[in-house]
Amino acid sequence: MQERETLPSGIQKHLAEHVALYKRDPEGAHWWDSSVIGIPGPVRTLLLSTTGRKSGEERYVTLQYFTPGDKYVVVGSKGGVAAHPAWYLNLLETRRCHIQVGAFSSWVEARVASGVEYTALWEHVSREQPQYKKYQAKTARQIPIVILELT
Repeated sequence: MQERETLPSGIQKHLAEHVALYKRDPEGAHWWDSSVIGIPGPVRTLLLSTTGRKSGEERYVTLQYFTPGDKYVVVGSKGGVAAHPAWYLNLLETRRCHIQVGAFSSWVEARVASGVEYTALWEHVSREQPQYKKYQAKTARQIPIVILELT
């Protein structure tokens, strides 16, 4: 059985605080100073709500997002650890999810980029956030890119 890798407790605390802020003040949480977790910031973030694949309960996470064209794109980096993030695994189980982007909110369908589309999106996101290349160098897994399509 693969051991579950978690982020350091200090990073988990800052991420939980950001989720709480997003629920209280979406406009105030949209741009986030990610330097508190070691990523140059500020960055644009969204609040992603997924259905827990084991619990069936609503789960929340804030993520940096990108908008190549008219798409919302998020990256399952988890700091380059070997295990995929829980939110990504949840989306593999239940693709329908909800996003809050500042004051805007919508239901979306998630799909994982692959092939040529993945390559183009990886170029886009890693140019905008070079930290992703460092994370990819730390892990054998391919860091997933998820497209969140408005429904």
